[in-house]
Amino acid sequence: MVRHMRLRTLLTAVLVAPGLMWVTADTTAAASAATSCSEIQSFKPSSFPAVPRINNRYLPWTPGMHFVVSGFVTDDDGLRHPHRIETTVTDLTKVIDGVRTLVAYDVDIQDGVIAESEVFFQGQANDGMVWNIGEYPEEYDGGVLAGAPSTWMTGIAGAKGGIGMLARPVLGSPAYKQGLANSVGFDDCAIVIATGQHTCVPVRCYDNVLVTDEWAPRDPAGGHQRKFYAPGVGVIRIEAVGGVNPEVAQLTRVTRLCGSSLSRIRQIVVAQDARGYSVSPSVYGKTPRVQRTLTAC
Repeated sequence: MVRHMRLRTLLTAVLVAPGLMWVTADTTAAASAATSCSEIQSFKPSSFPAVPRINNRYLPWTPGMHFVVSGFVTDDDGLRHPHRIETTVTDLTKVIDGVRTLVAYDVDIQDGVIAESEVFFQGQANDGMVWNIGEYPEEYDGGVLAGAPSTWMTGIAGAKGGIGMLARPVLGSPAYKQGLANSVGFDDCAIVIATGQHTCVPVRCYDNVLVTDEWAPRDPAGGHQRKFYAPGVGVIRIEAVGGVNPEVAQLTRVTRLCGSSLSRIRQIVVAQDARGYSVSPSVYGKTPRVQRTLTAC
């Protein structure tokens, strides 16, 4: 959920809102000092199960789960604009570079208008590591499809899958690459900066929260983004301090979709998947169609 960096901020010492957590000067300094991340580990299709299952403690993707993260973005005009990201884990799969991946769907809404509609693909290796394996984000301008220039798929045009979540995230773990696609300038990093935290969001309060820091080494002016992950849920909070167009968002709803509700999302994803073959023929067009191979409810 909310797996790629839309907005980033320069990380400085910060006091989180009441009821949340402190990020110490030591962890802040450690995150700020990170400027790069380790090379991507070897991507081996044989290390993934034939039937995708993502049950990582901090990034569980159960088909049918639907998350809403709401907040605001401060635009260049200095005004706060309402921002909402709705993520649905579908019962669809897609084979990418020899791995049958789980298909998830994001819709990014700002000021009540769709800004981006993204189908993305993840897989969990046998060791528990969750991998980002591809993204097809359609961008909209005034409600009109403007293309999908940031599309990347592992194994196509030199793109490499990266780590979406460590199998066992702990303080001191090396910074890791979340994916690499030079053709679209995607080269994001992340590092664990806190564990065992207590964080409250509109849905409820959570214990044992994991906090990561994300940044793009090729865009130092873009700063950093902080994400909070609750066990058994996933991302519950996104924070930004300083930088351009800072974003703040919290988990405001989490539900399980079944029947007609999930069917509606499935139809949207299948239609976007089909559209991708004409919108991005040289990248997305080289992958097989999505298939319904999982059970949600």
